[in-house]
Amino acid sequence: MKFEVLKRSHLKRNIIIGLFAVAIISATVLNFTQAKYRVTESIPLINGTIHYTPYDLNLVAMYQQDETGEYISIDTVPTSGYTLNESESYCEINDTKDNTITIEYQDGKVNFLGLMKKGTKCYLYFDEYQAKDIILAGKDIKERTSFNSVLTTNTNGIIYQEETSDGTTYYFAGDTDENWVSFAGYYWRIIRVNEDGSIRIIYNGTSTSTTGSGTQLQTSAFNSSRDNNAYVGYMYTLNNVHGTGTSSTIKGILDNFYKDHIAGEYEDYISKEAGFCGDRTRSTSSSSLNNSGGTGTTVTYYGAYIRLANSSKNPTFECSDEAYDLYTVQESSKGNHALTYPIGLITADEVAYAGGVWATSNSSYYLYNGEYYWTMSPNYFVDNSAWMLSVDSDGNLRINYADRSNGVRPVLNLDAGVTIKSGNGTADSPFVV
Repeated sequence: MKFEVLKRSHLKRNIIIGLFAVAIISATVLNFTQAKYRVTESIPLINGTIHYTPYDLNLVAMYQQDETGEYISIDTVPTSGYTLNESESYCEINDTKDNTITIEYQDGKVNFLGLMKKGTKCYLYFDEYQAKDIILAGKDIKERTSFNSVLTTNTNGIIYQEETSDGTTYYFAGDTDENWVSFAGYYWRIIRVNEDGSIRIIYNGTSTSTTGSGTQLQTSAFNSSRDNNAYVGYMYTLNNVHGTGTSSTIKGILDNFYKDHIAGEYEDYISKEAGFCGDRTRSTSSSSLNNSGGTGTTVTYYGAYIRLANSSKNPTFECSDEAYDLYTVQESSKGNHALTYPIGLITADEVAYAGGVWATSNSSYYLYNGEYYWTMSPNYFVDNSAWMLSVDSDGNLRINYADRSNGVRPVLNLDAGVTIKSGNGTADSPFVV
């Protein structure tokens, strides 16, 4: 008889070991899964973080403007020089915008406020700080309601605003030392931020000295003659109230300055949209406009005189006959398109907003330079003579014959898209464009 040795079966043992292994793996997976939904993680964003739970945020896409204004993809949040474009940035869930989530960006950090849901995607768009943003940053924004007296107080920390038909403009006034700009090898003072965000600046020469002939380009007559109403025009045509056939003497000087010192290297910094108002609204009455006169030797009073010389001082940033008297280049969408170069002069109304008053001295506002210089605003035609408004050596608004020699202070409009590289706007640290 042959005896066989029966092999011991390991089936039962293997089943037990398998069940035990499955239990361990299951417990581990469960614990990991619970932890995933319980633990808050974070994405480092240079100096800041986005706090999130892993199942919340599927994607954060970020873009910033390049030099052409186009958006390019980026991997890290910019720490300075940019602002979050709140109208473009958004979060979405299932391809639908989630308006319950608010995105904040400050000091190089991004925060998401609100409850994110699984599958949330966020898209962040960063725009370069524009000059307007820097100029207004930290300013106490106020309004002026009376222009009957000069403004002489220290206005550092303050900028004023005015609503116009084109939007809101912000302007400097009084004794301020926070509106200095270094541009194209010269120093300038900011007059105002135009409604479209462009920056209006007036020439101050090659130093930050506030007085003396060095604050002016040169001296010149406004026009070579004064015996006709036409000579109140920055451009003019005889027997045409709003003619633009001939350039004034002063326009020729300004054009040459632009051609020699701005065109080419600095031209891209200049707004081709904003213009310069040489308001020729006219009247045969000295107290109200009636749209009469304005040609030949007819006694005529112009808009700025009626607004600023009468007892009720009422300056305006509006250009009444914009289609005729807002001097612009061809590329602009408004104005008369008569300019070859986008350069002009300050208006008498802008002097009034800054703190100047008709026939009242003011040596304590930023437009005072101790010299006579031209504005772009016609005053009147009386005694067979064309008179323009100017700023005199005492800082007040006054009149001068159109053919008399006064200082020339060029005015430019920096493009709304320019950026400020450095500076805080003071004489010691001007904004550098």
